[in-house]
Amino acid sequence: MSGAIIFSGGGRAPLRPRNTEIVITMYILPTVRIALRALRVNKMRSGLTMLGIIIGVAAVITMLAVGEGARASLAKSVQSLGSNLVLILPGSSTSGGARLGSGNVDTLVIDDVVAMREDCSAVGGVAPIVRGSAQVVYADRNWNTSVLGTDEYFEVVRDWSVVEGRFLTRQDVDGRTKNCVLGTAVVKELFGSDDPVGRVIRIKNVPFTVVGVLAEKGQSPTGQDQDDTIVVAYTTAQTRLFGSTRLNAVMATARSSELLDKAVDQITELLRQRHKIPPGEDDDFSIRNLTEMLAMAEMQTKIMAILLGSVASVSLLVGGIGIMNIMLVSVTERTREIGIRMAVGAKGRDILLQFLIEAVVLSLIGGLIGIALGMGLSALIGRFSDFETQVSVLSVVLSFGFAAAVGIFFGYYPARKAAAMDPIVALRYE
Repeated sequence: MSGAIIFSGGGRAPLRPRNTEIVITMYILPTVRIALRALRVNKMRSGLTMLGIIIGVAAVITMLAVGEGARASLAKSVQSLGSNLVLILPGSSTSGGARLGSGNVDTLVIDDVVAMREDCSAVGGVAPIVRGSAQVVYADRNWNTSVLGTDEYFEVVRDWSVVEGRFLTRQDVDGRTKNCVLGTAVVKELFGSDDPVGRVIRIKNVPFTVVGVLAEKGQSPTGQDQDDTIVVAYTTAQTRLFGSTRLNAVMATARSSELLDKAVDQITELLRQRHKIPPGEDDDFSIRNLTEMLAMAEMQTKIMAILLGSVASVSLLVGGIGIMNIMLVSVTERTREIGIRMAVGAKGRDILLQFLIEAVVLSLIGGLIGIALGMGLSALIGRFSDFETQVSVLSVVLSFGFAAAVGIFFGYYPARKAAAMDPIVALRYE
């Protein structure tokens, strides 16, 4: 190769560099130019060699983006339920010696809610929940949705604000008024773009006046549309809609995240006392700490992201092996060139640096193309599927750094082999 002869002139020993600038100008830059020229001569081979790195980096970024998107989506769903939230469900029952799941017996009443507010110092707010489904009609439109009965504390407990009108008040609860607050999904189905506040809808043929519209919440961690709901006073739901004096659930919040465990302990002790449960007997209720659920779910999604990234990283290793194979072939093909360079004064370290630079350049260029491809694939997945994707800066940096490391690791052996050649033997090579 003609470019291989261009190095330090004649057979003189290279001048000893005096500073960093001289090292870069007289030593590194010429070697870089020779390495790049060698890559340009074999464009097809260089492109195919980079293909493994491109696919590997793109796969790593895409898989990590899917994992990070799943984690963020789950965190967003759980946080939409409210901060420091505790869910108390009615208890289990025992039948024929077998203990049935929670919710089989309605063991929670409104007096339990009042007691929690008065006696549990670590509890910030408590809201009763009466839940059911019903057909809702407005003019010529109808929609089947969930109806949730609660009181004025629900807005604070669920951290769910009203964007139009107002929320329920104590007067609505005490007076069993036929007022309701709509979720955005119900507004869209019944009213379209019209203002629903002040309009009258029929829930199970009972007329209700719309007094407010809730802010959009999105999906819950179980995939349920939280905005597809109507909120009424629990007293109205019990007497006019569902005919039950029991509660389906109770939602409570701790005063702070530090008091969350204490709040759970206080609620447990209080309910056991109120329900007259003897020591050693199982609770007739269950308490779920949604913060712990979020932590467990985040751990699971993190493990999934690591597994996806690890599987995708195999592609990078395969690409690195491809670089090593191609560089070994290149060393064999350019044996005579190596001998000529050594004969005119090139040192073993010059040969080592040249082939190492070629391997690193292939890896870095492949890494850059892979990053662009991975970000593009992540965007396409997020746009045309139900998966949310998030490309983090850390994943890009790690992928690029890994690509560079692959080039250095798998390029060192061929470069070392080239540098260790005997110039006399290399010149005789045909």
